[in-house]
Amino acid sequence: MDTTVTTGTEDSVWGGGNRPLGASYGKLMMWFFIVSDALTFSGFLVSYGFSRFKFIETWPIADEVFTHVPFFHGNYPMYYVAFMTFILIMSSVTMVLAVDAGHKMMQKKVIFYMFLTIIGGAIFVGSQAWEWATFIKGDYGALETKGGRILQFVDAETGKRAALADFSRTIPDERVEHEKKNGIWYYEGKTLPSYSLNEVVQGFKATPNILIRTETINEEGEKTVLNRQESLAKLKDASLVVEGANLVRNEYGSRLFADFFFFITGFHGFHVFSGVVINVIIFFNVIIGTYERRKHYEMVEKVGLYWHFVDLVWVFVFTFFYLV
Repeated sequence: MDTTVTTGTEDSVWGGGNRPLGASYGKLMMWFFIVSDALTFSGFLVSYGFSRFKFIETWPIADEVFTHVPFFHGNYPMYYVAFMTFILIMSSVTMVLAVDAGHKMMQKKVIFYMFLTIIGGAIFVGSQAWEWATFIKGDYGALETKGGRILQFVDAETGKRAALADFSRTIPDERVEHEKKNGIWYYEGKTLPSYSLNEVVQGFKATPNILIRTETINEEGEKTVLNRQESLAKLKDASLVVEGANLVRNEYGSRLFADFFFFITGFHGFHVFSGVVINVIIFFNVIIGTYERRKHYEMVEKVGLYWHFVDLVWVFVFTFFYLV
């Protein structure tokens, strides 16, 4: 005769109310989310690593790409990215202090440290948006060859990058600008660069101190600069003018570099933005005393887990994308 034995322990296991690993349901779900998200970021970074390894000889040098600092003109390689990283790490510190204050049921300190965390996150998101805008706009401009290679320009005397505006010539009547008075308010077609290919070529020929720099990295770890004769010969392969970077063109070099930049930093930036929004919601709940009435600040602890995860991911992104 079949019998079914039910123990008190089994009733307890499947009846709910347990706390696996001593964690509440909410914190356990947060850990599940973090693990799944970590796998996604790992996939991005591994793909980036493989692509970079495959095109290592022509991969853009990050120190030459991220050189901008708001309100300052000059070449400051990685300074602003380092500042963004510092701000994000400090926001993680203030989040730790907020969680600790929550454990001690100190409402005013939780409010203060969460406010600092939100400010830090907002600064990071704003900085990343500015970094995107600068990257999309571009610095100097370049030419793209028929084979998809990028040709940049340098000053032969100083060795510094030269912008298209430094030597290109404006040729009258070559390009016709559409005017509103013609009555057509929409005109289909691609956005024209600041200079046409012919204007750049003619300007280059008329300026002997300008040389071409290719994507190829030499034994010294620097981009290869051609002499004047080689530059003139290489110029014949140019097919179009590139300004800035997008998912199709990239004046800094390999278009894959731009693709990964937009996908990885964009995905991470979305996480930071979401974290700031969630922090703001929790922050106002703290102010109105929601967690004081619940007798615990577990929500602050859960959003703190998410925030530390976002910070940790950025450390890897910063290391793999900007430093290595």
